[in-house]
Parts: sequence; C-alpha cells; structure tokens
Amino acid sequence: MHHEIVIIGGGAAGISTAARLRRNGRDVALVEPSDVHHYQPLWTLIGGGRAPSGSSARRMAKLVPRGVRWLKTAAVAVDPFDRRVDLGDGRSVRYRRLVVCPGIQLDWGRLDGLVNALGHDGASSNYSATYAPLTWEFIKTTRSGTAVFSMPSGPIKCGGAPQKIAYLAADYWREQNLLNKIEVHLVLPTPAMFAVPEYAAVLEGVARRYGIHVHLESEVVAVRPGREVVVRGSGGTTSLPYTFAHLVPPQSAPDWIKASPLAGPSGYVEVDRNTLRHKDFTDVFALGDAASTPNSKTGAAVRKQVPVVVANLLESLAGHELPASYDGYASCPITTGRRTLLLAEFDYSGRPRPSIPFLDTMRERTDYTVFKRRVLPWLYWGLMLRGLA
Repeated sequence: MHHEIVIIGGGAAGISTAARLRRNGRDVALVEPSDVHHYQPLWTLIGGGRAPSGSSARRMAKLVPRGVRWLKTAAVAVDPFDRRVDLGDGRSVRYRRLVVCPGIQLDWGRLDGLVNALGHDGASSNYSATYAPLTWEFIKTTRSGTAVFSMPSGPIKCGGAPQKIAYLAADYWREQNLLNKIEVHLVLPTPAMFAVPEYAAVLEGVARRYGIHVHLESEVVAVRPGREVVVRGSGGTTSLPYTFAHLVPPQSAPDWIKASPLAGPSGYVEVDRNTLRHKDFTDVFALGDAASTPNSKTGAAVRKQVPVVVANLLESLAGHELPASYDGYASCPITTGRRTLLLAEFDYSGRPRPSIPFLDTMRERTDYTVFKRRVLPWLYWGLMLRGLA
C-alpha cells in the first residue's frame, strides 16, 4: 500500500489531524486498531461520581473522517529510511509524510503488585475506562480508614489527574460527614504540588482545606497483599495501609517507538519542540503524548499542536519552509471539589498563560465545572475531532 500521508494513532491527535488534512484534499490513511474512542478527561469525573459510566465512549467507525482510509490494525514498526510502516496484520504501508501520534503507554506491570491489586479491596485507577466506574464505587463505600492517592515519576498523561480524584473524593467524604474519619494521603514525586508556582500555591490551600497529608518527592513503589502500599521518599521507605487507593501506573513511549530510529534519548519521538518535525527525518512529524516535546501531556496541548503539524506538513510537501510554531501551550482543568475547578494554563515558559484575559485563573471557580463537564466534551466531539477547532 502507499498513501501520501500516513497517521499512526486514532486518538484525539490522529483523528483531528486526519480531518484537517482531508479538508485540504490530501490522501490520508489512519492506522488504529481500536473499535472504541474515549474522551479520556471524563474518566476523572466518572471516577469521582460526576459523570455517568460509559459517557466517554464513541464508536471509532463514526469518528474516522470521511475519505480517510482506516487501516484497522496496529503499527508495530517504522522504517523511516524506507518510508514504511509495518502493521500488526502483516501488511506494510508506504508514505510521503508520516504523522506519529499513538499516545502514551500505560506500564501497569512496572509498579510491583499493581496488576493483581486493581479492582480488589479498594484499589482502583481512573487511567482505565474499565476501572474508573469502580473508583466511584470504592469511594462511596469507604466510610473510615485511610485513602492513598498516588502519582508516578516521569511524564504521564494529564499530570493533574492524580490530584483531581483526591479532591473529588475528599469533598464527597466531607459532604457525607466522613472526612474526619478518613486519613487522606497524596503521594507526589515532584518537589511542589504543581510545576507552575502560582497554581501550586492554590493547590496547597486546597490540600489544607481537606486536611490531606501531602508527601512530596515521594512515590508508591509497591502494592502489597492485605491493602498496603510501599512509599519511597526523601525520608526513606515507609508503608501505608489503605482502605481505598487510587493508583496511577508508570507511563512511557510505546515499546515499538522506543525500539525505532524515531526515538530520542527519552524513548519518545524526537521532534523539534516548535515545528513538531522530526529532528533527523524531515518527512516525519509527531504530536500528542508520544512526542518528545517538554509540555504537559494534555488534550489542550494536542488542540494547539494539530494546526501546527498540518500547516508545516503541507508546506513541507510544497518544498517550503515551515511557517507554524507551537509554544508549548497546555491547560489542565483541575477539579478541586465536586463543584469547584482551577483552570491551569501555561506554556514552555512555565508561567501562567490565561486564554481568557478577563477571567482570574488564579482562583477556583464554580462556573468552570459546567465548562469541564458540558462545554469541553461538546467542543471535543463536535469541533476538534472534525478538524474545526
């Protein structure tokens, strides 16, 4: 097979990019094995009891843009010297331009004991459509004891998600007059609550409000039978018993990318952080969670990256210089309670980057919860995936 443009990955990045390229009349093939596409930001709300189970899912067949050839299989290797993608069904497809956006890999097995613990005895994770509904069931049935919320070291998708569920759960227990009976621990590998100091200060206040014990520069390194996690931090290694635990798996670039010539030292696709073109292979672009860009891995980042990739890819086909530049913008709507939200927006500078000048993003707001639950999903399904936003 041969197509002018091959896109690996049918997530937010892949479908949005395919839709924009088809609007420009290009010949596009999309490599994606999944039958179902999820709007993953809803998994936090499902796990926190603020959205119904199943509300994140749509059939992939209804989302692949008309005119795009859907290769319903996985990519297993790329030979950028031969301009070829090898597929899981034994076929290969050649390209003039390649867009790599398969997302990030969830390494469940890298956290000792996690696979066997999930789904049992109060242990769950919103990083799975399967377990997110169970998170809410465990939160509702926790009446006393100890709750542990963890975040792994290294890049992860939606770095605010491990905190979001902690605040949703704590607020629910407060409403039920149970918070004084539950000791809540938040285990973070970072030296601060958030990478942007202005937002970190707000989140420190949120943690104090709920009486959450925050363990900075610490990480859960094992889950033991009998409801116990092992935490390693600057003070040494300790064990925490839990009644409920929300555990986030370590994450990395997909294994086949790590093994390919596309990977840089980090294992992710090595691109220029502004043009999003590969540093060595000028006919390859990458965006989203699998790219080496040092921005936060969020859907908002993808929304800003897609038009940059499309503009630069089209100009590269015409033999022109690359005109578009990505500035590292990302946003993280952090639920700080069941009816409150902090909209953190920032770019490569590491400073706040508000997109709506007249709104104060340095404080929690109640109107943002409607924005996250209703407006953002509508924008995602209705505009972004159609290449309109």
